[in-house]
Amino acid sequence: MSQQLVVGIDIGGTNTKFGIVDRRGNILCDGRMLTNKHEDVNCFLDELHQQLAVLIAQVGGIENIKGIGVGAPNGNYYNGNIEYAPNLRWKGVVPLASLLEKKFGLPAVLTNDANAAALGELIYGAARGMKDFIVITLGTGVGSGIVANGQLIYGHDGFAGELGHIIVIPGGRYHPGTGARGSLEAYASATGVTNTAIEFLETRPDVPSMMREHTKEEINSKLIYEAAMKGDPLAMEVYEFTGEILGAALANFVMFSSPEAIILFGGLTQAGDVIMKPVREHMEKNLLPIFQNKVKLLFSELKESDAAILGASALAWEMKD
Repeated sequence: MSQQLVVGIDIGGTNTKFGIVDRRGNILCDGRMLTNKHEDVNCFLDELHQQLAVLIAQVGGIENIKGIGVGAPNGNYYNGNIEYAPNLRWKGVVPLASLLEKKFGLPAVLTNDANAAALGELIYGAARGMKDFIVITLGTGVGSGIVANGQLIYGHDGFAGELGHIIVIPGGRYHPGTGARGSLEAYASATGVTNTAIEFLETRPDVPSMMREHTKEEINSKLIYEAAMKGDPLAMEVYEFTGEILGAALANFVMFSSPEAIILFGGLTQAGDVIMKPVREHMEKNLLPIFQNKVKLLFSELKESDAAILGASALAWEMKD
């Protein structure tokens, strides 16, 4: 039984999910906690250790664990640091892998959260057998993992593939985390969709919407999704607008790396065709003819919580003994 298991941890802007995974990719036990309630990373690690210690005991103790793999925003694979993550409360450079090693007494390896999701798709999900694909995570932020010729693209410094921060509307919406104006994340994330709905409620008074019964503070991506599923005209316009921006951005990504598929992953994908239809239409419309109708646009086949845990755990399997 010795070292036949690894820990996979997915740190998101809002929630952290974790699990213990065997070599076949089965998540034997898992849990979750709030990321954003801890201003100090050490307090976060204290709670994480407390919760994971229970799971580790359930699988027979720490001697059965080979190591820890982590996906985190702005996680640098080369040095194990989280560096200037706009969606986390811990500012600056956080040496997360070394802090985890000290806390757990296990080797730890870290990558960008979207890279972890891409690894999860490559090994266990919709990208099995593919050598060229892009995973776009649509959650609190917009992340991306790019696989070309079967290899994750890290770049010379570990930060390649920050497609969420490309500028889609020059001088556009302000992103409080980065200070940029008009980035993809400012429009296509859950936060971006919420901001679009709030803007539309103010600027399109003639469009009827059940969302008008709510205060500005009550508007969130879940409410917009529920309204859209009931055919709410304004919610549908929000998704159409978001799909137009995301589709045009995906066309740029296709012309950059010519992937076999783009796999969309995360909360926004729950809207199904309501988001996918405008995304596909505007992606194809903005592509050169040589790229048109070649790229599969897929939803992740993995449960949202599982993909990033599995991808992070794949990192731990790759660690040298």
